[in-house]
Amino acid sequence: MQVQLRIQRNDPDVDVKPHYQNYTVDVEPTDRVLDALNQIKWHQDGTLTFRRSCAHGVCGSDAMRINGRNRLGCKVLIKEIGAKMTIEPLLGFEVIKDLVVDMEPFFASYRKVMPYLVNDETPPATERLQSPEQRAVFDDTTKCILCAACTSSCPITWSNEEYIGPAAIVNAHRFIYDSRDNGTEARLEVLNESSGVWRCRTIFNCTDACPRGIQVTNAIEQVKRTLLLGS
Repeated sequence: MQVQLRIQRNDPDVDVKPHYQNYTVDVEPTDRVLDALNQIKWHQDGTLTFRRSCAHGVCGSDAMRINGRNRLGCKVLIKEIGAKMTIEPLLGFEVIKDLVVDMEPFFASYRKVMPYLVNDETPPATERLQSPEQRAVFDDTTKCILCAACTSSCPITWSNEEYIGPAAIVNAHRFIYDSRDNGTEARLEVLNESSGVWRCRTIFNCTDACPRGIQVTNAIEQVKRTLLLGS
């Protein structure tokens, strides 16, 4: 089938403001949006710039707005969108070029929550074990691929650069409730700041945007309850 892509183009070194450029490509209905973008990049316009890596919905590189929704280009099939689509960069981030945005502020927030196991105890002779019930508490938030789709969908991040954002909270959640971790107090201190979880307005945009199906808003609310209960 033949599809038309209306892509937002923006080279800050050249363009005064973003503009849209139209492309027509031949694809199969079962191809992905990423395949259509690759067709343009490889055969029509080598200046088109976007991120991609694994192309299997694992690395999170190709998060973008497809017809106004934050999605992964490698997971959305052409037949789900139809013959016309508008492709734009994620909201809330500075555009480096075309669909590539500056992710450094996103990863700065991620680093604040210490997204790694904190345990200074003497390592046991075998691995640190936990029960299936203990694992189930945070299993959902282990699925995050750091695509920033949730953070970019949050209206708070569009106007408040200090807000730590849902992705950072999700990754804090993953370790706060891990029975093997001892860094809960330090993480909760970060999340209890004015730019932490209390900025969340429970809009559920983040949950809707997550390509991995993580219940992001529920995780944020669980952290809020933990702070309120003091444990």
